[in-house]
Amino acid sequence: MSTSNTLILCWLGLAALSVTSVQLGNAGATLLMTGSVLLVALGKAWLIADGFMELRHAPRMWRWLLLSWPVVLAAGVLLALLFS
Repeated sequence: MSTSNTLILCWLGLAALSVTSVQLGNAGATLLMTGSVLLVALGKAWLIADGFMELRHAPRMWRWLLLSWPVVLAAGVLLALLFS
């Protein structure tokens, strides 16, 4: 697949995930919905790292660092919500 087709598919995926997160956010403010929004956000982070930034073929350390940071942030948000 050419680079432009890959970027178009990534853009469409990000648009779909953005609409999904907005719809989930409007569904309610429960912990389950918050977790669902965070999972969609993690999917968007993965799509940005692997699709737009093209880290699929990068060294493992860089890919691991960039993909683990959103997981740490999502865990921090969930922990803050659980203990508040």
